[in-house]
Amino acid sequence: MSGDPYELLGVKRDAAQKDIQSAYRKLAKKLHPDLNPGDKQAEEKFKQISAAYAIIGDEEKRARFDRGEIDGAGTEQAQRNYYRDYASADGATRRYQNAGGFADFGDADDVFSSFFSRRGGGQGQTRMKGQDRQYSMEVDFLDAVNGTKTQVSLPSGPALEVTIPPGTRDGQTLRLRGKGEPGLAGGPAGDALIDIRVRPHKFYVRDGDDIRFELPISLPEAVLGGKIRVPTPSGPVTVTLAPNSNTGKILRLKGKGVPKRGGESGDAYVTLKIVLPDGPNTDLATFVEDWAAGKTHEPRTSMGV
Repeated sequence: MSGDPYELLGVKRDAAQKDIQSAYRKLAKKLHPDLNPGDKQAEEKFKQISAAYAIIGDEEKRARFDRGEIDGAGTEQAQRNYYRDYASADGATRRYQNAGGFADFGDADDVFSSFFSRRGGGQGQTRMKGQDRQYSMEVDFLDAVNGTKTQVSLPSGPALEVTIPPGTRDGQTLRLRGKGEPGLAGGPAGDALIDIRVRPHKFYVRDGDDIRFELPISLPEAVLGGKIRVPTPSGPVTVTLAPNSNTGKILRLKGKGVPKRGGESGDAYVTLKIVLPDGPNTDLATFVEDWAAGKTHEPRTSMGV
């Protein structure tokens, strides 16, 4: 697949490598076949930008393309070789070669001819790494936090086993080396790049390496305190609740957040929320009506009302 890689990716010829990578990632996420099922035009454009990035996304190949040694498809460009016959002193007709503008070298021509042949791979190709493949995968919140192993089905070929490391973030890209397109002329295969999308959890919210969530508690637990079970992403823990714990009070559970590199973990921040029983409760209503201190309690004084 040919064409000007710079034009296909929409970057200037003097663009920095990081700008080229950014342009490719932006287009790849827009045109990826998984996000455009059945759209042949998007699929074709995705192939074009992937081929373009395989050339100018690699600094060495980009330099060779800029020098005209390979084209937009990575194919070697033939060297300019000029031949001329001449008559030797013994009357025989011989040929000499001028390679790429070099002066005439007589018997040394075979050396330069061999040199340029080696540059062309003998068959007009050089060993080239295969193109990377771009995929996207949705992961459950707890699997991203705790890590897991799963599989991703490829459009063609077998399913790949993917290890989701603990602490994986939404938008993170995982690289599976050697699982991309086959290499050219015996070159290494490209990589599979997996863009991770983490599904939201029904009550956990990630805040960097910390986890935040609300914890419902009963009225007796709030008033009297005691030991309660608290769920965390790594499993339930027992916490001692102090008496007279109000809604809005925050408990910090050290090390019960998201695993970090190096073995440590963030924290879990638990916001208490008093929840009354569903439906009317005669005993509770009678108690509140007879509770003298409750009638003089003004919880909104701090708000000026």
